[in-house]
Amino acid sequence: MHDAVGFSSLATGANYTMEWYELFQLGNCTFPHLRPGAFAPFWCNQGAACFFQGIDDSHWSQNGTLEKIGEVTGNQFNEMARWVQEDNETGIYYETWTVLSDPSPNATVWFELYDCSQFIHRTYRKLKELGARLSSRTQTNYTKIYLYSGEPTYLGNDSAIFKQPALKNLAEDIREFYHTFRPHQSFAELALSLLEAYEQIALDKSFYLYYNFEYWHLPMKPPYMHITYEEVPLP
Repeated sequence: MHDAVGFSSLATGANYTMEWYELFQLGNCTFPHLRPGAFAPFWCNQGAACFFQGIDDSHWSQNGTLEKIGEVTGNQFNEMARWVQEDNETGIYYETWTVLSDPSPNATVWFELYDCSQFIHRTYRKLKELGARLSSRTQTNYTKIYLYSGEPTYLGNDSAIFKQPALKNLAEDIREFYHTFRPHQSFAELALSLLEAYEQIALDKSFYLYYNFEYWHLPMKPPYMHITYEEVPLP
Protein backbone atom coordinates (compact mmCIF):
# COMPACT_ATOMS: atom_id res chain seq x y z
CA MET A 1 0.00 0.00 0.00
CA HIS A 2 3.01 2.33 0.10
CA ASP A 3 5.91 3.05 -2.25
CA ALA A 4 9.19 4.95 -2.02
CA VAL A 5 12.49 5.54 -3.81
CA GLY A 6 15.82 5.04 -2.05
CA PHE A 7 19.18 6.54 -2.98
CA SER A 8 22.65 5.47 -1.87
CA SER A 9 25.66 7.73 -2.45
CA LEU A 10 28.74 5.96 -3.83
CA ALA A 11 30.86 8.91 -2.69
CA THR A 12 29.78 9.04 0.98
CA GLY A 13 27.91 5.77 1.58
CA ALA A 14 24.93 7.73 2.91
CA ASN A 15 21.43 6.41 2.21
CA TYR A 16 18.28 8.46 1.66
CA THR A 17 14.58 7.72 1.28
CA MET A 18 12.17 9.81 -0.78
CA GLU A 19 8.44 9.18 -0.59
CA TRP A 20 5.19 11.03 -1.15
CA TYR A 21 2.99 11.10 1.93
CA GLU A 22 -0.56 11.91 2.81
CA LEU A 23 0.41 14.51 5.43
CA PHE A 24 -2.52 13.75 7.75
CA GLN A 25 -2.84 9.97 7.26
CA LEU A 26 -4.83 8.06 4.64
CA GLY A 27 -8.22 8.17 6.37
CA ASN A 28 -8.15 11.95 6.73
CA CYS A 29 -7.17 12.33 3.08
CA THR A 30 -9.97 10.06 1.90
CA PHE A 31 -12.83 11.41 4.03
CA PRO A 32 -13.34 14.76 5.78
CA HIS A 33 -14.09 15.75 9.36
CA LEU A 34 -17.51 17.18 10.19
CA ARG A 35 -16.93 19.85 12.82
CA PRO A 36 -19.54 21.31 15.18
CA GLY A 37 -20.40 24.84 14.15
CA ALA A 38 -18.95 24.46 10.64
CA PHE A 39 -21.35 23.49 7.86
CA ALA A 40 -18.75 22.64 5.21
CA PRO A 41 -16.73 19.43 5.70
CA PHE A 42 -13.14 20.02 6.80
CA TRP A 43 -10.56 18.32 4.58
CA CYS A 44 -7.00 17.40 5.55
CA ASN A 45 -6.06 15.94 2.17
CA GLN A 46 -2.70 17.55 1.49
CA GLY A 47 0.18 15.45 0.22
CA ALA A 48 3.87 16.14 -0.34
CA ALA A 49 7.20 14.49 -1.05
CA CYS A 50 9.36 13.88 2.02
CA PHE A 51 13.12 13.32 1.84
CA PHE A 52 15.07 11.97 4.82
CA GLN A 53 18.32 10.21 5.63
CA GLY A 54 18.45 6.44 5.88
CA ILE A 55 16.62 3.48 4.34
CA ASP A 56 14.67 1.09 6.56
CA ASP A 57 15.94 -2.05 4.83
CA SER A 58 14.16 -4.50 7.13
CA HIS A 59 10.79 -2.77 6.75
CA TRP A 60 10.86 -2.72 2.96
CA SER A 61 12.29 -6.25 2.69
CA GLN A 62 9.75 -7.76 5.09
CA ASN A 63 6.70 -5.86 3.85
CA GLY A 64 7.39 -5.49 0.15
CA THR A 65 10.33 -5.36 -2.24
CA LEU A 66 13.72 -3.68 -1.85
CA GLU A 67 15.72 -3.74 -5.07
CA LYS A 68 18.33 -1.70 -6.91
CA ILE A 69 16.82 -0.56 -10.21
CA GLY A 70 19.45 1.82 -11.60
CA GLU A 71 22.19 4.39 -11.12
CA VAL A 72 22.17 8.18 -11.54
CA THR A 73 24.90 10.77 -11.67
CA GLY A 74 25.19 13.63 -9.21
CA ASN A 75 23.93 16.07 -11.82
CA GLN A 76 20.93 13.87 -12.59
CA PHE A 77 20.15 13.61 -8.88
CA ASN A 78 20.34 17.39 -8.43
CA GLU A 79 18.08 17.97 -11.44
CA MET A 80 15.61 15.45 -10.04
CA ALA A 81 15.68 17.22 -6.66
CA ARG A 82 14.78 20.53 -8.32
CA TRP A 83 11.94 18.79 -10.15
CA VAL A 84 10.65 17.30 -6.87
CA GLN A 85 10.29 20.79 -5.43
CA GLU A 86 8.33 21.90 -8.50
CA ASP A 87 6.18 18.76 -8.31
CA ASN A 88 5.46 19.48 -4.64
CA GLU A 89 4.22 22.95 -5.52
CA THR A 90 2.05 21.65 -8.38
CA GLY A 91 0.15 18.71 -6.89
CA ILE A 92 -0.72 19.41 -3.27
CA TYR A 93 -3.70 17.14 -2.67
CA TYR A 94 -3.95 13.40 -2.06
CA GLU A 95 -6.58 11.38 -3.92
CA THR A 96 -7.29 7.76 -2.98
CA TRP A 97 -9.67 6.73 -5.73
CA THR A 98 -9.42 5.94 -9.42
CA VAL A 99 -12.89 6.31 -10.93
CA LEU A 100 -13.72 4.34 -14.09
CA SER A 101 -16.84 3.92 -16.20
CA ASP A 102 -16.59 0.11 -15.98
CA PRO A 103 -14.01 -2.67 -15.38
CA SER A 104 -13.21 -3.23 -19.07
CA PRO A 105 -9.79 -2.43 -20.59
CA ASN A 106 -11.36 0.35 -22.69
CA ALA A 107 -13.14 2.02 -19.79
CA THR A 108 -13.36 5.79 -19.53
CA VAL A 109 -11.20 7.20 -16.74
CA TRP A 110 -13.26 9.83 -14.95
CA PHE A 111 -10.72 10.58 -12.20
CA GLU A 112 -7.13 9.47 -11.62
CA LEU A 113 -5.75 8.72 -8.19
CA TYR A 114 -2.99 10.99 -6.90
CA ASP A 115 -1.06 9.08 -4.27
CA CYS A 116 2.38 7.78 -3.30
CA SER A 117 2.55 5.33 -6.21
CA GLN A 118 1.81 8.06 -8.75
CA PHE A 119 4.68 10.12 -7.35
CA ILE A 120 7.00 7.13 -7.81
CA HIS A 121 5.87 6.75 -11.42
CA ARG A 122 6.45 10.47 -12.05
CA THR A 123 9.90 10.21 -10.47
CA TYR A 124 10.85 7.22 -12.62
CA ARG A 125 9.71 9.04 -15.76
CA LYS A 126 11.72 12.12 -14.76
CA LEU A 127 14.84 10.05 -14.09
CA LYS A 128 14.51 8.38 -17.48
CA GLU A 129 14.05 11.80 -19.09
CA LEU A 130 17.30 12.87 -17.41
CA GLY A 131 19.11 9.88 -18.91
CA ALA A 132 18.94 7.25 -16.16
CA ARG A 133 18.52 3.60 -17.14
CA LEU A 134 16.04 1.72 -14.97
CA SER A 135 15.40 -2.02 -14.85
CA SER A 136 13.93 -4.51 -12.40
CA ARG A 137 14.34 -8.26 -11.93
CA THR A 138 10.93 -8.47 -10.28
CA GLN A 139 7.46 -7.42 -11.39
CA THR A 140 6.68 -3.88 -10.23
CA ASN A 141 3.15 -4.02 -8.79
CA TYR A 142 1.10 -1.30 -7.12
CA THR A 143 -2.17 -1.23 -5.17
CA LYS A 144 -5.11 0.64 -6.69
CA ILE A 145 -8.64 1.20 -5.44
CA TYR A 146 -11.22 1.59 -8.21
CA LEU A 147 -14.71 3.05 -8.08
CA TYR A 148 -17.11 2.39 -10.98
CA SER A 149 -19.51 5.10 -12.00
CA GLY A 150 -21.59 6.55 -14.79
CA GLU A 151 -20.72 10.04 -15.98
CA PRO A 152 -20.02 12.22 -12.91
CA THR A 153 -21.98 15.40 -12.23
CA TYR A 154 -20.07 18.52 -11.21
CA LEU A 155 -21.51 20.09 -8.05
CA GLY A 156 -19.15 22.95 -7.16
CA ASN A 157 -16.69 23.95 -4.46
CA ASP A 158 -17.26 24.69 -0.77
CA SER A 159 -18.49 28.24 -1.34
CA ALA A 160 -20.82 27.26 -4.16
CA ILE A 161 -22.49 24.50 -2.12
CA PHE A 162 -22.26 25.26 1.60
CA LYS A 163 -22.72 29.03 1.48
CA GLN A 164 -25.77 29.03 -0.80
CA PRO A 165 -29.16 28.68 0.95
CA ALA A 166 -30.68 27.39 -2.29
CA LEU A 167 -28.37 24.33 -2.14
CA LYS A 168 -29.01 23.49 1.51
CA ASN A 169 -30.51 20.08 0.65
CA LEU A 170 -27.46 19.13 -1.44
CA ALA A 171 -25.13 20.31 1.32
CA GLU A 172 -26.98 18.22 3.90
CA ASP A 173 -26.86 15.17 1.62
CA ILE A 174 -23.08 15.52 1.28
CA ARG A 175 -22.66 15.89 5.05
CA GLU A 176 -24.88 12.87 5.67
CA PHE A 177 -22.86 10.81 3.18
CA TYR A 178 -19.54 11.64 4.84
CA HIS A 179 -20.95 11.17 8.34
CA THR A 180 -20.99 7.46 7.55
CA PHE A 181 -17.20 7.51 7.16
CA ARG A 182 -16.39 9.62 10.23
CA PRO A 183 -13.33 8.64 12.32
CA HIS A 184 -13.19 7.34 15.90
CA GLN A 185 -16.29 5.14 15.77
CA SER A 186 -17.08 2.41 18.26
CA PHE A 187 -17.43 -1.16 17.02
CA ALA A 188 -21.23 -0.88 17.07
CA GLU A 189 -21.13 2.46 15.23
CA LEU A 190 -18.73 1.05 12.66
CA ALA A 191 -20.98 -1.94 11.99
CA LEU A 192 -23.94 0.37 11.44
CA SER A 193 -21.85 2.67 9.24
CA LEU A 194 -20.84 -0.25 7.02
CA LEU A 195 -24.51 -1.05 6.46
CA GLU A 196 -25.21 2.62 5.70
CA ALA A 197 -22.29 2.74 3.26
CA TYR A 198 -23.61 -0.35 1.48
CA GLU A 199 -27.05 1.24 1.22
CA GLN A 200 -25.67 4.53 -0.11
CA ILE A 201 -23.22 3.05 -2.63
CA ALA A 202 -24.79 -0.23 -3.77
CA LEU A 203 -28.53 0.34 -3.26
CA ASP A 204 -28.85 4.10 -3.78
CA LYS A 205 -25.90 4.01 -6.22
CA SER A 206 -24.55 7.30 -4.94
CA PHE A 207 -21.07 8.53 -3.99
CA TYR A 208 -19.83 12.05 -3.35
CA LEU A 209 -16.25 12.60 -4.51
CA TYR A 210 -14.08 15.52 -3.44
CA TYR A 211 -11.44 16.02 -6.12
CA ASN A 212 -9.04 18.95 -6.45
CA PHE A 213 -11.10 21.10 -4.06
CA GLU A 214 -14.40 20.45 -5.84
CA TYR A 215 -17.34 18.11 -5.27
CA TRP A 216 -18.70 15.63 -7.80
CA HIS A 217 -21.58 13.18 -7.64
CA LEU A 218 -20.88 9.67 -8.92
CA PRO A 219 -23.84 7.53 -10.09
CA MET A 220 -22.33 4.23 -8.98
CA LYS A 221 -22.40 1.07 -11.11
CA PRO A 222 -21.63 -2.60 -10.39
CA PRO A 223 -19.18 -3.84 -9.25
CA TYR A 224 -19.01 -0.46 -7.43
CA MET A 225 -15.50 -0.94 -5.99
CA HIS A 226 -12.44 -3.09 -6.63
CA ILE A 227 -9.00 -3.26 -5.00
CA THR A 228 -6.22 -4.53 -7.28
CA TYR A 229 -2.50 -5.23 -7.09
CA GLU A 230 -1.42 -4.68 -10.66
CA GLU A 231 1.79 -4.31 -12.61
CA VAL A 232 3.02 -0.93 -13.82
CA PRO A 233 6.31 -1.52 -15.68
CA LEU A 234 9.28 0.78 -15.31
CA PRO A 235 9.53 3.41 -18.06
